[in-house]
Formats: sequence, C-alpha cells, structure tokens
Amino acid sequence: MTNQPPQGMPRYRLLTGPDDDKFCHRVSEALDLGYRLHGSASVTYDGEKVIAAQAVVWPGGPGER
Repeated sequence: MTNQPPQGMPRYRLLTGPDDDKFCHRVSEALDLGYRLHGSASVTYDGEKVIAAQAVVWPGGPGER
C-alpha cells in the first residue's frame, strides 16, 4: 500500500447518502481500497428517508498513528 490514495482521490472523504445497500457498498469499496473508518457513522432523517454519513481516511496521513 502506498502513502497516497489511488487515482488522485483525497486522503479524507465524507461519504453520504440514503442509508441503503448502495451507501453500504460505497463505504465497503472505500475500505477495500485501503481507507480506514474515521469516527462513527452519523444518521439523520430528512422527513422522507434516513441519510447516513461516514468519514474515511487514507492511512499514513498527517496526524495518523
């Protein structure tokens, strides 16, 4: 694994979207690329559906232990 994310992606990403299979697959894909979860997932309700957010970071960046 390199110290830089693949394909010019940023070291920090905040993934958001409806809390469904598609969102879970996006988080799983980030983990498969080598990102790590950063903090807990957050959810909110927009009046119609649950919206989820999960931050991921590339390991080895500034402040990473």
